[in-house]
Amino acid sequence: MKNNLTFIDGFLYFTQAQVEKKKQNLIQHSVKVAEFPSVKTLSEFDFDFQESINKQQIYDFNSLRFIDKKENIVFYGNSGVGKTHLAISIGVTAAQNRKSTYFIKCARLIEILKKAQLEGRLEERLKKFCGYKLLIIDELGYLPITKEESKLFFQLIDRRYEKHSTIITTNINFSQWDDVFGDPLIASAIVERLLHHLHVAKITGNSYRLKDFFQKADE
Repeated sequence: MKNNLTFIDGFLYFTQAQVEKKKQNLIQHSVKVAEFPSVKTLSEFDFDFQESINKQQIYDFNSLRFIDKKENIVFYGNSGVGKTHLAISIGVTAAQNRKSTYFIKCARLIEILKKAQLEGRLEERLKKFCGYKLLIIDELGYLPITKEESKLFFQLIDRRYEKHSTIITTNINFSQWDDVFGDPLIASAIVERLLHHLHVAKITGNSYRLKDFFQKADE
């Protein structure tokens, strides 16, 4: 601070600095409580490697307009193509903009809902998960889901329907969701609610992890 600042100027400078610091702390807190496994950004994503991705579409997602419209996103593609990276990147942007966000693996979500049901706290848990403006469910379909578990998942999707946005990453085509959820009727009800306000980003490229593996093998 310059010595020739008046007392009022100095006070305003100090106040603005404190406000900015508080804002940054709140942003960091929002990102932390979202429980991302790691912090990813779109600037780190290799769009040149995954040519099947519509870059403009991804950056439109990152504008968060889909959250304001209460729309959903499904990232679909094989393992390692960058689905989780993109989902996290958008989630980080949402958290930084103070939109309540939470990231969770699908298997862990099912586990939590089952435990809550056994303990008589299912309503409490559903209310919590339904309160987030953006819920990111990662790796749907990687592990089998029983019919009873599917009913729990349906309740969550049904309650979030047209109220808040959900991002799902999966390696399973919609036509195969009957097999994932073990019940055609439940699968249809879930897909129907997602499809009503849905953006699909299909990634058909190769695995980043395999690319890195082969690069190291060639060194």
